[in-house]
Amino acid sequence: MDTRNIKYLDPKNDLTFRKIFGEYPNITKSFLNSLLPLAPDQYIEELTYLDASLIPELPELKHSVVDVRCTDNFGRQFFVEMQMYWTNSFKSRMLFNASKTYIKQIDKGHKYSKLQPVYGLSLVNDIFLTEKKYKNKFYHHYRIAHQEIPDETIKGIELIFIELPKFKARNFSEKKLRSLWLRFLTEINENTSEFPKDLASEKEIEQALEHLHVSAFSKEELYYYDKYWDGIRIERSALDDALEKGRNETKNKLKVAIQEKEIAVQEKEEAREKEKKAMRKLAKKMLKYNESIEDIIKETGLNRLEIKKIKF
Repeated sequence: MDTRNIKYLDPKNDLTFRKIFGEYPNITKSFLNSLLPLAPDQYIEELTYLDASLIPELPELKHSVVDVRCTDNFGRQFFVEMQMYWTNSFKSRMLFNASKTYIKQIDKGHKYSKLQPVYGLSLVNDIFLTEKKYKNKFYHHYRIAHQEIPDETIKGIELIFIELPKFKARNFSEKKLRSLWLRFLTEINENTSEFPKDLASEKEIEQALEHLHVSAFSKEELYYYDKYWDGIRIERSALDDALEKGRNETKNKLKVAIQEKEIAVQEKEEAREKEKKAMRKLAKKMLKYNESIEDIIKETGLNRLEIKKIKF
């Protein structure tokens, strides 16, 4: 990477994401307080990391996952898994990971009352809900709720998915701190030479920006920063190729299905015409023997007009 004209790196990269949110608890605490669906009077007071080696060991990068144990102002504990990664099955994978964290809290024979809530927070740098009704919705909160009484819930696991590209197209009518953190994720990248001054109005975001400065990274880290983007591009290209192949296969299958249907309709029409021809031939014979029109209709299924058109 030529860093001569670059001042800041993109926080959505695996390396930068885990560096900022995996090394600095005060920054992560501010970030989570703004994005998690906490009660109005609830906020995170303390935070500890579950994994001591959060920054990936070079030269091998892992997908961005940061696991933390949080204690709120009421003394209640809960767990959060944060990630910046997308696949076709990411929702199922998030549920699987959150479930593992939930059940690992107690050993066999311990009381279930010791189980603490688990939140899965996924920051998706893609749009996965494309239907029109979701056009302006980028924050998706899933929980276990009664179908007819949504306020009646089962506490335990909650999942939050944020579609970052949708936020970029909106005005900033969100909660101030949430809006600023989402702007941090969506506006700051390698093309940023000067960050918006209002982002620095929050101390923790200003600190995060300082840690994003290119001078904070070694040459080796910058090499793997680029390598991560290369991997994303390759994955995207493979996905696009697979989608294009799927579209072509679907198009060909549809074309064959239409052709088969047209052939079936034609064959059915030919069979119907063949049957009618036979019935006209029978009607002609019955007319020759002076059979009544009613009997001919009953026998052949022809109507009066069709019978009248029959010529001897």
